Amino acid sequence: MRPPVDGTPPAPTSLEAPTPGSPEKAAVRSMFDRIAPRYDLLNRLLSAGTDVRWRRRAVDFLDLTPPARVLDLCTGTADLLVEAVRRDSGHSGVGLDLSQAMLVRGASKIRRGGLESRARLVSGDGERLPVGDALFDGALVAFGIRNIGDPLAALREVHRVLRPGGRFVVLEFSLPPGLVGRVYRLYFTQVLPRVGGLVSGDRSAYAYLPASVAGFPSPRAFGTLMERAGYTSVRWQLLTGGIACLHRGEKAR
Repeated sequence: MRPPVDGTPPAPTSLEAPTPGSPEKAAVRSMFDRIAPRYDLLNRLLSAGTDVRWRRRAVDFLDLTPPARVLDLCTGTADLLVEAVRRDSGHSGVGLDLSQAMLVRGASKIRRGGLESRARLVSGDGERLPVGDALFDGALVAFGIRNIGDPLAALREVHRVLRPGGRFVVLEFSLPPGLVGRVYRLYFTQVLPRVGGLVSGDRSAYAYLPASVAGFPSPRAFGTLMERAGYTSVRWQLLTGGIACLHRGEKAR
């Protein structure tokens, strides 16, 4: 496994934005390094706090039996990892992300929560996880799988590091149909980039968000992708009228 986060902020990066649908690693890392200082604030603001409830639902859906070891892929500032680990004193976990700036903020959050002995953050690539086989009882990713250039490779890597019977839960945005979908698209494509750009100083990053969601597979298609990666008992449930979706798959015993 690669060394843990050392708390050193990254060097300044360019304003390059990833390509929606086939994001480049360097561009993803650069984008999240840039928006890290306002990332949590904007998540709460732009979702009116709904993202917190979605993450709780994701951990509920994983349904860990303590003591359990969990992997949080694309952990960002570690909100999902913290939520999972603090559910039970027997839980421990590892959060992995490309962005050093996000990990530094996640490490601070873990220290404030007194979880240093049970939660660890490392820099790494979701397509080539720097961990051994069958180490985790469960895995999670929230709003990160669409930022990986080869999501099938990432799904297979997570499958590799799960123990038999382990589960993987994916929380991701989706595009709801009907009137809700039309209103949501208007907000997502017109309001969100402006507000996100104003607060973060990086409109390109918040223009990338709706474009990347538009290119992401439908819930049914993503479920098929999980099955291709080897998961069984794949199921999904829509959240908040279809604005987000939870997927879950298991590694056969």
